[in-house]
Amino acid sequence: MSRGIENRESEIERRDSGWVVSAEFDLAWFVAPMLVPALVALALSPYLAGLEGVPLWAWVVFILLVDVAHVWSTLYRTYLDRRELARRPWLYTLTPLGCFALGAAIYGTLGQLAFWRTLAYLAVFHFVRQQYGFLALYDGRDRRLSHFDRTLNRWTVYAATLGPILYWHTHTRSFVWFVPGDFVELSRDGLWTAAAVPVFGLYATFTLRQAYLWLARGEQNPGRVAVVGSTAIAWWTGIVLLDSDLAFTATNTLAHGVPYVALIWLTLNRQAGQAGLERSRFLREVAQPVALPLFLGILFGLAFFEEALWDHLVWQEHGALFGTRGVLSDAASSWLWLTVPLLALPQATHYVLDAFVWKLDGTNPGLREALMGEAK
Repeated sequence: MSRGIENRESEIERRDSGWVVSAEFDLAWFVAPMLVPALVALALSPYLAGLEGVPLWAWVVFILLVDVAHVWSTLYRTYLDRRELARRPWLYTLTPLGCFALGAAIYGTLGQLAFWRTLAYLAVFHFVRQQYGFLALYDGRDRRLSHFDRTLNRWTVYAATLGPILYWHTHTRSFVWFVPGDFVELSRDGLWTAAAVPVFGLYATFTLRQAYLWLARGEQNPGRVAVVGSTAIAWWTGIVLLDSDLAFTATNTLAHGVPYVALIWLTLNRQAGQAGLERSRFLREVAQPVALPLFLGILFGLAFFEEALWDHLVWQEHGALFGTRGVLSDAASSWLWLTVPLLALPQATHYVLDAFVWKLDGTNPGLREALMGEAK
C-alpha cells in the first residue's frame, strides 16, 4: 500500500486488470479473511467438537477487536467527515434517532426477544448485502459481462449466504446469532430439500459458466471467482459443516469485519488525494500506512469502551476483562428497554447507513472513482 495509490494512470491499469487494488492486496484483505479461518476451522474440527462456547481470548480477538471494531469504522466515512455531515445532515441525524426510537418501542412493547430477532435479521441482511457489494466491485470492472452473467453472479452469491442461513433455520445449531431464539425455527420437512436443489444448481451453473468463459472465450475474472468461492466456503463451513460456536464466530466475524475495515481504509486512502474532495487533515493523515496503528487503535478503543458498557449494564459475562460483578441489579434490569437499544445503537446505525454510504450511483462524490477507477 502506497501513498500513490490514487494515481490516475495506475488506477486505469487496476481497473483493466479486474482487481480492486492488486491481486496481492485483494487476496490478502478481501479473500483470505473468508477462506483461511474456514480452512483452519476444518483442520481443527476434532478439537472444536469438544469445545463449548467461545474462550475469552477468542471473544476478545473475534468479537471485540474485529466485529465490534468494524462497526465503529463507519465513523471514518460519516461522522468524522465534516464535509459528509454537511452534505447529508438529516441522514446522519435521523438515522440514530430513528434506530433508538424503534428499538426502544420494540423492546418496551414486544419484549427483548422481538428486539434481538429484529436486530438479528437486519444484521443478516447487512452481512449478505456486503458479500454482494464485494462481488459488484469485480463485476463492475468487467465491461464484457452480459446481463445473464451479472444476474447469475448475483444470485449465486445470495445462494452462498442465504443457503446456509436457511439450513440454520431448519436444523438445530449449538450457536446463535445474538441470543437464543433470535432466529425463527422452521419445519425441516421438505423445506431444506426443496431449497437445496436451486441452491446447488446455482453453484453448478456458476462454476460451469466461469469455466466456459475462461476456456472458450479467454475471459478471466479471478477476483469474482475468489469472492464467490470463499464466501460459500466461509458460510457453509461456519454454519453447516461445523456445529461449533467458535468456528462460527471466527468465520463469521473475520469474513465480514476484516474486508470491511480494509475497504474503509482503502477508500480514505484513495480519496485523500482526489481533486475536489476537501477532506480534513485528520482523515488525510489517518489514511496513510504510517498512521495505521492510529486508525486501528481508535477502533479498538471504542470497541473496548462499548463492550465494557455492555458487560457492566447488561451481560455481566466477562468480569475478568471488565471487572463486572456477575449479577445485574433490579434497578438496572428495569431500564433494559432503554439501555439495550441505546447500546445497540452503533451497530443498528451502521447497518442502516451502510445502505447509503457505499452506493456507486453518484450519490457519494468520489466513491466510484476511488473504488472503480472511473468518475460518475
